[in-house]
Amino acid sequence: MEIQDTSGGEDCPFCQIANNQADADILLSDDELLCFRDLKPGATHHYLVIPRTHIDNCKSLQGEHIPLVERMEEMGRSVLEKNKASLDDVRMGFHVPPFSSVPHLHLHTLAPASKMNFRSQLHYGPRSYWFITVDKVLSQLKTCGKVK
Repeated sequence: MEIQDTSGGEDCPFCQIANNQADADILLSDDELLCFRDLKPGATHHYLVIPRTHIDNCKSLQGEHIPLVERMEEMGRSVLEKNKASLDDVRMGFHVPPFSSVPHLHLHTLAPASKMNFRSQLHYGPRSYWFITVDKVLSQLKTCGKVK
């Protein structure tokens, strides 16, 4: 099953964070989403935005998830702004399976993108074949209803 309630993801570390069963530095949360710092930051500001409802990864997204992805992007930008990061030098996106480190949808929000080191560029940069930007995900969802 690709989408389930957080109660169904007992083994999922992000479901555990969403259910307050694991520690994380929560920076912002609401009924649907939460944002926390990445444990292995790829930039000065590197945050993860996750839905409280378990969704496996970006390939599990359908057209009906467009508002969710848009809210995830909004929350990422809001946390960057709150932490005084420039919104002009941001990289936001998802790792494409099988390159997802945790099998729970999570939006990487990184800034300043231009200052990412070589390793981070490989993982999150424009030439990474396993990282898809949030803009491209939204475009694909609007065009064909799923992420290619």
